[in-house]
Amino acid sequence: MSVSQQQVLDGLAKVTSPRGVPLIHANVLSEIVVTDGKVLFSINVDAAEARAWESVRAQAEAAVRAIPGVTGAMVALTAERKPGSAPAAPQRHDHAGHSHGPGGHGHGPQGGGVQPVSAHRPHQPPGATSAMSKQAEIPGVKAIIAVASGKGGVGKSTTALNLALGLRDLGLKVGLLDADIYGPSVPRLTGINEKPVLDDNRKMIPIERFGLSIMSIGFLVEEETAMIWRGPMVMSAITQMLRDVAWGTLDVLVVDMPPGTGDAQLTLAQNVPLKGAVIVSTPQDLALIDARRGLAMFTKVNVPVLGIIENMSYFQCPECGTRSDIFGHGGARHEAERLKVPFLGEVPLHMSIRAMSDAGTPVVVSEPNGPHAAIYRAIGTQIRDRLQAVIAAA
Repeated sequence: MSVSQQQVLDGLAKVTSPRGVPLIHANVLSEIVVTDGKVLFSINVDAAEARAWESVRAQAEAAVRAIPGVTGAMVALTAERKPGSAPAAPQRHDHAGHSHGPGGHGHGPQGGGVQPVSAHRPHQPPGATSAMSKQAEIPGVKAIIAVASGKGGVGKSTTALNLALGLRDLGLKVGLLDADIYGPSVPRLTGINEKPVLDDNRKMIPIERFGLSIMSIGFLVEEETAMIWRGPMVMSAITQMLRDVAWGTLDVLVVDMPPGTGDAQLTLAQNVPLKGAVIVSTPQDLALIDARRGLAMFTKVNVPVLGIIENMSYFQCPECGTRSDIFGHGGARHEAERLKVPFLGEVPLHMSIRAMSDAGTPVVVSEPNGPHAAIYRAIGTQIRDRLQAVIAAA
């Protein structure tokens, strides 16, 4: 049974704002996206009233889920601070994982600018562990690591997927969360076309593929759907994909992060319980400049950097065997040495990696005994060992 936007609006008409105004007339709704029974939208309010609106958000989500044909709903509460007003209270999360308080930039025509990162975390002395980070632990998940890049186009998602498979080959139970909501690539890279279903607790069941538990925002919207995300909506969406997913028991959850180092990425790094981060870069100077920003971002929010990977490190001709350093070579290794962080390895630019990714059968799966799978497993071994050291030192 298909669901229309009008059905969603009719359901939301029964929900009222804190002032008693029907939600659909309160001028707070973003565009409503309906795809294959999945409904996504945000409620955009003033930061000073955010707590009062959380119950409205919950009622709206319940009303949408009650519509016949709706199989899932993601309702984000986003908050903006009016110019000249005092900063709002830091964001916190309840046990259901929903956001409370402001997250930065309102989504829609009334958006008023992104809050500084300091507005999203409470002040605490150096070395202290915040209560928020303890609350953010995901039951059953031993460790969460981020795969990030300072810019797009460096092969981050392909690297994240193959690293997850490399960790799987080491005997670990691994999940993969495609948090790159600006351009989710994992559905294409894995060949997954089906939609997640809900369990008895109304949590999404991740798609099982290649021995991985996989979740992506791309499973909920069509590939061509244009989604406009603001900082707080990013955090709310990621929180729901973490909290409202039945991950089960995992040794490692690999998170394919959005590219860049903006406020959304910083806020995400602060609020997700990351045990470590892996930076992906190509060898050329421009990419390395962005990689430095990515590393600095994680350092700023006290996330251990597990190491740097040089992707597209060199090209070796499959016909004659001649090696060409198309983007230069060794820049990421030298950068790692300069910044005193581990260098995890070089991944070549090769037709097999590209072709297998496009076909939805990553190279670690399609050529498990090949040289490229061995590279990803070797990098995975280093990540596993460094992750164990971080956990032991915590």
